[in-house]
Amino acid sequence: MPPSPTAPPSSSAPAPSSKPGSQPGVPGAPRQEVPEGSTKLPDKQLDASALPADYPREVYTSNGGTILNIRGQEGGCGHATAEAAQQDGTRVTVNLTELKGQTGQMCTMDIRHPVISVALSAPLGERTVVLKQMR
Repeated sequence: MPPSPTAPPSSSAPAPSSKPGSQPGVPGAPRQEVPEGSTKLPDKQLDASALPADYPREVYTSNGGTILNIRGQEGGCGHATAEAAQQDGTRVTVNLTELKGQTGQMCTMDIRHPVISVALSAPLGERTVVLKQMR
C-alpha cells in the first residue's frame, strides 16, 4: 500500500529539543545544578533580608547578565517558581513561590533546592537583586 499523501515524511534524524531549560542559562524548568558558565552574584548586590533564615541565598547570572539563576526551595509535591516582579534602574525584585501539589496526593517529606532561571528585560549590571518569598 503506498504511503498516505498527508503523512509526514519519516526521518531518522532526531528533532531538535524545544524543551524549556534544555539550553544552559535559558529560563525553563528548574534544575539541580547551576548552568555552566554562570557567575555568582556578589553579596553586596543581593538583598535577601525578606527571606526566612533557612532559605538559600544563592544567585548567579548568565547570558551576559540577562538571566538570573536562583537557588530556590521546594518540598514534597511542591514546585519552586520565580518571577521578576519589578525591574528598574537600581534593583530587580524577584518573587519566589512554591506551588503546592494536588490535595489528597501522597507526597514525600523532603526539601529540595532547585535552580530556577529568570529572564531580565536588560542586563543586571550593578543593580541589586531583591529576593522575596511569596506564600
